[in-house]
Amino acid sequence: MLQKILSIILFCTSFTYAQEHLIVIGGGKRPADALNKLIELSGKEQGEILIIPWASGEQEVGVESIKKDIAALSPIKVVSAPFSPLTPESKAKLLNQLKSAKGVFFTGGDQVRIMKVLEDETLFKAMHERYHNNVVFSGTSAGTAIMSEKMITGNGKLDVIDGTQVETKKGLGLLTNAIVDQHFIKRQRENRLMGLILQYPILLGIGIDENTAVYVQNNKSAEVFGESQVLIFDAQQSKEAMKLYFLKKGDKFDLVKRKKVKI
Repeated sequence: MLQKILSIILFCTSFTYAQEHLIVIGGGKRPADALNKLIELSGKEQGEILIIPWASGEQEVGVESIKKDIAALSPIKVVSAPFSPLTPESKAKLLNQLKSAKGVFFTGGDQVRIMKVLEDETLFKAMHERYHNNVVFSGTSAGTAIMSEKMITGNGKLDVIDGTQVETKKGLGLLTNAIVDQHFIKRQRENRLMGLILQYPILLGIGIDENTAVYVQNNKSAEVFGESQVLIFDAQQSKEAMKLYFLKKGDKFDLVKRKKVKI
């Protein structure tokens, strides 16, 4: 009986301290402060970061690029996931890699390519299981786009504010309360994100510019890293009036209360 009680206490304690960490980069240069946070949360020198390059048309180049950036900051171990398309053998290898990795990073390219691989339910669930158990997930560009449950594919009209004209598909969905867009200011993508938020006002719209990142903890708080800005759109109160927040490096935002945090 005592052993059973102790087991319950240990389970509850581990659940209480489980943390969810997400670092999404808007493309362009990968900010050093964002990569340092990824390295820190991945265990520093004793940790391991798994690079997933499926979005790229040149997967090996994508891996080497992020490896170079991380190596300039830390000797942390960095390994590559098997390239897509996966075989039964490479899928098994990936599942084992996920068990040992303390951080997971998705490179840029085409987000639809990533989600094509993650149509495999076993892989999809394995990603979520690791995320919900203190493994930090990160990505840039396409690797950022997949983090929403409702993922912008890149297809659709940009010259109108109409969410029905923007194609979305199922994303990895680690970010549950927002739609995220990337290369935001640089490529003038405000129309498509505003249209989607007007169509789905229960969600926030997070537009991340290049050379900039957002660090999200437990789907509750967001902090900006990098050089440029992050724009957050909120249409929950009215479809005829939208709140717009401008955030820069060091700014924090409460994703639950939907307001900027005063520092």
